[in-house]
Amino acid sequence: MLSKIYTKYKPYYKENLHLALPIVGSQVGHTLVHMADSIIVGHFTDTTQLAAVSLVNSIFILIMVIGLGISYGLTPLIAQENGRGNYEACGKLLSNSLIINILVGIFLYIVVHFGVLLIINNLNQTPAVVFYAKPYLGLLSVSIIPLLIFQTFKQFAEGLGFTKQAMFISIWGNALNIILGIVFVKGMFGINSMGVSGVGLSTLIDRILMASVMAIYVLRSQNFKKYLVNFKVTLIDKVTAIKIIKIGAPVAMQYSFEISAFSGAAVLAGTIGAVEQAAHQIAISLASMTYMIASGVASAATIKTGNNFGQNNFNDLRKSAIASYHVILLFMCCTAVLFILAHNLMPFIYTDDLKVVAIASQLLIIAGFFQLFDGTQVVGLGVLRGLGDVNIPTFITFLAYWVVGIPVGYLLGFKLGLGVNGIWYGLTFGLLTASILLFLRFQNKTKALNLKL
Repeated sequence: MLSKIYTKYKPYYKENLHLALPIVGSQVGHTLVHMADSIIVGHFTDTTQLAAVSLVNSIFILIMVIGLGISYGLTPLIAQENGRGNYEACGKLLSNSLIINILVGIFLYIVVHFGVLLIINNLNQTPAVVFYAKPYLGLLSVSIIPLLIFQTFKQFAEGLGFTKQAMFISIWGNALNIILGIVFVKGMFGINSMGVSGVGLSTLIDRILMASVMAIYVLRSQNFKKYLVNFKVTLIDKVTAIKIIKIGAPVAMQYSFEISAFSGAAVLAGTIGAVEQAAHQIAISLASMTYMIASGVASAATIKTGNNFGQNNFNDLRKSAIASYHVILLFMCCTAVLFILAHNLMPFIYTDDLKVVAIASQLLIIAGFFQLFDGTQVVGLGVLRGLGDVNIPTFITFLAYWVVGIPVGYLLGFKLGLGVNGIWYGLTFGLLTASILLFLRFQNKTKALNLKL
């Protein structure tokens, strides 16, 4: 039976992986930045500053995914227009997306600087943690503007099937971020030790350079010459902008509902104590790595679905999407086994604090169990996004994380006394709900398309 399935979907596995692997490399880059911050701070400072990284990342990632979600609105539109051979529309889409993303970046910076930095004092967190968190969050808030410029050109190139360049830029950028982070945090080469603020500064520098290099590549490469005929930095077209926002805004909400649930879990963990919050940061950092790999597969699924949808190849569309499900199920099974078998060892990557390690190791077992649900729900979102179906999936994510996940986590963690483990059980139920409902939505939509053949 397995051999028949493999033979049936073999061409789609190859196509999807060829497209997905470079995207995975660049997607993992977003998580590596925050993972590197946690490791550097965990080893060169103390548990209080590691807890500050947890608090800031849990807040900032919610802000960041709103911007990332808006930028993702470009990819399926580019893939569909390229599938139709409508190259001139691609340049217009890029122009509008760039302007939208810059404005969104400035808006999000203002929200953080004038909103979150004031609210953070009232989240019932340890005062010492808040003291270190504020300057770190301030630096990250500035970095969102160059990040979204990078994303604009990255999503444009990936929508056209050029995925390797963003991966290479992400790899070199993250290497630079790690080096600068160690120098600034530890204090080397005559630079005074900056503590947790050092990783904030290194991230800002890294994102400015990555945005510059990615923009230069797209605008100067011969690969994109025919697509940039209508590209103008000052071009804003109401109809085109609305198209992007109609997909980008719901995608931003989808990510926001999921990430805000994990951010809410971090805040809930912080009300228990700094040790629990630091343990949560370690577990969520490792789980985020596998999530971003799954997100890369989902992005490739979006592109292939968009191409096939634009060409009216509905049979290939469904088979390609199912192949993406197979790939992510296999990968997440492997990571689940890894998390469960190595749960006592992996926390030491971040810290030597045995109290933190003991709690984090328990959370990694739970993270191992929700790997399959996390992977399949994000692939489901990716396929539906390629079809332009974003509104119902947005409602599903809200239902899964804020009607199921967080309430169940609060009930188990605080009312039934399971602590931070209970919070994570709630997150697992939320991911399970999203995975099932999104798969059912995928089945209904793609089967309906095949009836048109």
